[in-house]
Amino acid sequence: MSVPNGAARPQFGVEEEFLLVDPVSRAPAPVAPAVVGHAVELLGGGRVGGEITELQLEARTDPCVTADQLYAQLAEGRRVAAHAARASGAAIVATGTPVLGGTIPPPMGRGERQDRGNATFRGLHNELAICALHVHVELPERDLAVMVSNHLRPHLPVLIALTANSPYWADRDTGYASWRTVIWTRWPVAGPPPYFDSAEHYERHVETLLGAGALVDRGTIFWDVRPSSKLPTLEIRIADVPVTAEESAAVAALVRALVVRALRKARHGDPGPRVPGELMRLAYWRAARDGIEGHGVDVFTGSLLPAMRLARDLVATARPVLLEYGEADRVDDWLNRLEREGGGAARQRRAGAGPGGLAGVVDYLVEHTAAHTAAHTETVARHADEDPGNPAVASAGVDM
Repeated sequence: MSVPNGAARPQFGVEEEFLLVDPVSRAPAPVAPAVVGHAVELLGGGRVGGEITELQLEARTDPCVTADQLYAQLAEGRRVAAHAARASGAAIVATGTPVLGGTIPPPMGRGERQDRGNATFRGLHNELAICALHVHVELPERDLAVMVSNHLRPHLPVLIALTANSPYWADRDTGYASWRTVIWTRWPVAGPPPYFDSAEHYERHVETLLGAGALVDRGTIFWDVRPSSKLPTLEIRIADVPVTAEESAAVAALVRALVVRALRKARHGDPGPRVPGELMRLAYWRAARDGIEGHGVDVFTGSLLPAMRLARDLVATARPVLLEYGEADRVDDWLNRLEREGGGAARQRRAGAGPGGLAGVVDYLVEHTAAHTAAHTETVARHADEDPGNPAVASAGVDM
């Protein structure tokens, strides 16, 4: 992601991970190499790529300035990925975990780095068929990126609740809204990042992790907020991949607003609040279990509060920046829809309560992952091109 310094607002980009499924059996399908190859022909290698297993692919946006531009690219990426999957007799689904089984252990990609990962993480790789949404926000100054990470830590449990979209695992309902969160926090360097005093403190800790063999390389720092190892960005990796492109654009808009708010505080010397790790762990668990329909832990007070109240408080925190960027309506519409229709996990469960059972959940996801994207892509892209403040974006997609 090549971004200019001094832009009026930081550019941002998104990576969306999808599972590939057989549309007949509805089970995960190990056809990623063929699907990715076809998608690259249509969209370019910077915008789509493989993941660590052969059950997944990743669609990426270029750096964008507005949420409209971002949504247009998200919709395009989903449309192309769905088309490429159909050409290989498969379909894509946007869910944090597979609904049906056949994924333990998943078929892994091949390569020297993958081999080192298998040797390092061993049985953890048996449950790696999980899909997330990653948001990159332009932030090249490492010291500021670390301070912004401190500010974002308290917000991470609420973002889990807002984006929870993985209730099923291996043919059963886990009872959790985000089972992906539970799986992911098993890694030695995952979950909420530690509180860091400076970029130097961050680097010392990373060197300790490397020395202990807890990392394959810096690309396997899996904290939910991290300065990118390759790009001049701060990467926020907390979310399950949402069911729709509209939701992904709203998540990204909210995350960028929170980053900008935190950056302004950090520039004035505010290092961010110190929230104890044990309270973060408790809040993560409750958010992953309940999603947006239940209750969550206020990490500043330890109180148990309705998750939607915590979510509305979070959006209120970001509102001045959202209004400044013209993206408040997008986030408000998303939040109102969540309150009206439920989060991704609740919608999956409603589909599963129908006559199709778990197969019906997969059918629901296939239908909605790339729904309406062709028409919306053309319309939104035209509006974005008409925006006189729309600069050219780099040709290379966001990547890990």
